[in-house]
Amino acid sequence: MALKGERRRGGWLAFFGPALIAAVAYIDPGNFATNIEAGSRYGYALLWVVLVANLMAILIQSMSARLGLATGMNLAEVIRARYPRPLVWCYWVQAEIVAIATDLAEFLGAALALNLLFGMTLFEGALLTGVITYIALLMQRFGFRLMEIVIGSMILAVAAGFMIELSLSRPDVEPLLKGLFVPGFSDGYALYLAAGILGATVMPHVIYLHSALSQRRIRPQGDDERLKAMRFYRWDVVVGMALAGLVNLAILALAAAVFFDQGRTDVATISDAYQLLSPAMGQQIASTVFGGTLLLAGLSSSVVGTLSGQVVMQGLVHFTIPLWLRRLVTMCPALVIIMLGIPEQEALVASQVVLSFGIPFALVPLLMFTSNRTLMGNLVNRPWTHYLAMLVCTLTILLNLYVLVFSF
Repeated sequence: MALKGERRRGGWLAFFGPALIAAVAYIDPGNFATNIEAGSRYGYALLWVVLVANLMAILIQSMSARLGLATGMNLAEVIRARYPRPLVWCYWVQAEIVAIATDLAEFLGAALALNLLFGMTLFEGALLTGVITYIALLMQRFGFRLMEIVIGSMILAVAAGFMIELSLSRPDVEPLLKGLFVPGFSDGYALYLAAGILGATVMPHVIYLHSALSQRRIRPQGDDERLKAMRFYRWDVVVGMALAGLVNLAILALAAAVFFDQGRTDVATISDAYQLLSPAMGQQIASTVFGGTLLLAGLSSSVVGTLSGQVVMQGLVHFTIPLWLRRLVTMCPALVIIMLGIPEQEALVASQVVLSFGIPFALVPLLMFTSNRTLMGNLVNRPWTHYLAMLVCTLTILLNLYVLVFSF
């Protein structure tokens, strides 16, 4: 049985795309920062954190797509419809703080890439990043499918770049597998980095965005078509999140193989990694490929971050601002960080921890809504999904509490 309009809109391919857009946020410069430091300082030991965080992302993004498909509304709109108005405004304020932290990492990453590759100052790089991402956002005028294709191509380029880097680094298989499947923390800072990895992987703003991308993409008629559409969306999520997870694992394993295995446990910044990759690997192209992937990740994730901010603002407070104005406002903190001369690594890792604190604010209502049979109909969470999501939410909150104590 084909969904109504499915053949006309490209068959099963019509369902693929939302998770690729969401996946961009899982490979932004914040991921570079946390994974490089984790690999350099602890070797392969925190690979399992990346794996677990990616599995959590698959569950969460599937729930987000499910909400959009079942209700025809995105998460922000459902929150506004069902929560008291003062709480809705509080939600909007914290969501904007998370958006600022998101843009901080993305702008700093892209500006840093332009600095490393072309010798621009960070300030010039940030301004150019703002211009490029604004032009990319204007592609929506020619249809959102074009943006999905462009962003998807960027993700594939980033993945290909890191697969090349990883193959050249030749990591040791035994410690790699141990780090992937044997959990543990060697000290308190490892747990702090784990929170950063979690914040960089399970991005709060794309929990809102994914539900918006799936809410009106396909309009199934009847329960059977809804279930079939959700199966397609689930495969979309698995493919998109698996690709993002592969990139994150490759970044951490690369840092472990090139730096930790050679005794360079002091490599804790993206700049250091760029400068040392070619000498350490004996390949002149290694640093250039790394810088190129960083630039693509920063630009594409910045576009997605702006889209998410618009979805949140319009859904929660029924207010929109021009894209150029949102682009200008959200890039200001990055410009301030650059002008103050704050080390980019400290700002990047801290921004990812802020994102980790924002996860429960999006995850708790998502869990509540997708477990509500009246709201979701036959797309309501199954019992095992509900309890697993509860476990994910609880672990995230406990980890954030620990980081709060550790930080202060």
